[in-house]
Amino acid sequence: MSKDKKHKQGDDGLGYEDQLKPMQVALNGVMRMLEAKGERVVVLFEGRDTAGKGGVIKAISEKLNTRKCHIAALGVPTEREKTEWYFQRYVAYLPSAGEMTLFDRSWYNRAGVEAVMGYCTPAQTDAFLKAAPVFEKMLVDDGIRLFKYWLTVDQAEQEKRFAERQDDPLKQWKLSPVDLQARTKYDEYGRARDRMLEATHTKAAPWTLVNFNDQKAGRLKLIADLLSRLPKPSRPGPEVEIPPLPGPPLKEKFRGPLKPI
Repeated sequence: MSKDKKHKQGDDGLGYEDQLKPMQVALNGVMRMLEAKGERVVVLFEGRDTAGKGGVIKAISEKLNTRKCHIAALGVPTEREKTEWYFQRYVAYLPSAGEMTLFDRSWYNRAGVEAVMGYCTPAQTDAFLKAAPVFEKMLVDDGIRLFKYWLTVDQAEQEKRFAERQDDPLKQWKLSPVDLQARTKYDEYGRARDRMLEATHTKAAPWTLVNFNDQKAGRLKLIADLLSRLPKPSRPGPEVEIPPLPGPPLKEKFRGPLKPI
């Protein structure tokens, strides 16, 4: 069966969108439950360049209330931020009651790209690997539900995705100089990942690896796993009934010179 066929149809005969929709409905139910109970959820998405972090984050978030489901995708730290406690700028993006934050990369930059590309010292990486489990246990002990996903991708598939980005004007923004340099460091990233997983796969905050060589299949697996680990609503959400208008529909009117285009 071709890869395209796999994308179109699952083992049960349903296409990708048909499988995704009930999961998105279930996620909406989870968000209502989080709001009702004041719970907080943090989900970290880590993986190599092109692994598919943005795609799965979009699949999770696109049908959710953007006031309650937040995406944190931090850029390069400023000179001021470089002088702060390492976790400080990430803390600002942690959720409040009834919210979920999806981290498109996270504090694990220090164990991955920063370590491999020489943006931090070996001593800073060592210190991070000791501190991260302590920091995460503090979050969990405070009641945050923390989930950590590593998206796996083989180098041949990664190279195919780099080529697609190069050829597609709508995807070229995804190709940064760091991404291009990283292509030659596949083994180094693998060693850094293994060291990170060994140091930070804890009982309080375990890692889950998801095969993303097939991105659509990977999204479905990851979302299904996330739903299985989140508390389920006690009952379906109430159906919304829209009352009738008190009179005939009105046209929107504007005073003054401004008119709709």
